[in-house]
Amino acid sequence: MKKFLSIILIIIMSAMTLVGCQQKSDNSVKKIGFVVSTLNNPFFVDLKSGIEERAKELGYEVVVLDSQNDPAKEVSNMEDLTVKDVDIVLLNPVDSDSAVASVMIANNYELPVVTVDRAANGGEVVTHIASDNAVGGSMAAQYLIDQLGGKGNIVELEGTAGSSAARDRGQGFDDKIAESNMNIIAKQIADFDRTQGLTVMENILQSKKDIDAVFAQNDEMALGAQKALEDMGMKDVLIVGFDATDDAVEAVKNGTMAATVAQQPLLIGEAAVNAIDKILKGDKVDDFIPVELKLITRN
Repeated sequence: MKKFLSIILIIIMSAMTLVGCQQKSDNSVKKIGFVVSTLNNPFFVDLKSGIEERAKELGYEVVVLDSQNDPAKEVSNMEDLTVKDVDIVLLNPVDSDSAVASVMIANNYELPVVTVDRAANGGEVVTHIASDNAVGGSMAAQYLIDQLGGKGNIVELEGTAGSSAARDRGQGFDDKIAESNMNIIAKQIADFDRTQGLTVMENILQSKKDIDAVFAQNDEMALGAQKALEDMGMKDVLIVGFDATDDAVEAVKNGTMAATVAQQPLLIGEAAVNAIDKILKGDKVDDFIPVELKLITRN
């Protein structure tokens, strides 16, 4: 009987040791909490892929939570991360003002925060990784100025109100256009969404027909606007988007869009994880890490 109990005790002790080793192994893997504004947009799907691929290469685990373009959901996601044993938070805000609450939650739990693509307007953030959206907006404007000889009427479709991407892209575009004789005859919010881009453009076309170009602050809105113009038989209007999603690049190739500013989300995701790797190792990083832009045209 004693021998039997000894054997049982040895088995139990071995099992506990095995579990302990497994737990130690799990805890040794650093976790990145990624709160993304929405996965109902090809750009952010690519951003997520870039993050996950680089994280896998460097041996990190990624916990992804989708805010579904809802600031309240974003706050809830950040609260969820505080109990998921993450080591650092990567935040892609729904909008820059409401993101302050999310950043403050992480700050209160002493979780380092890195923002990606869109900035937060407050709270303590270690670094921000994004393309220079103002430069991208200026690139789009310069392209239209060159194509139209500095004259013409432009419609501008804006992204989510309050987001740094919408603000900066719009500012860069508007400032450059102001240097020409071109006129922005309509400017409306379409929330970075293709369906809203279609609807907003249809509404604009009810009162304005003399349009030479459309600048949409992302490709989804550009593609929606393109459909509205096509339905009206207005195929000569130059359409410029932003992000270089697969659909937009294909539209540029077949001539239904004139250009798109390539933001390279896979590269942004990779750069974000590289920065996180440095932070978790105790190395210093710059406050802002820019990722290169380029203009994609048919020629």
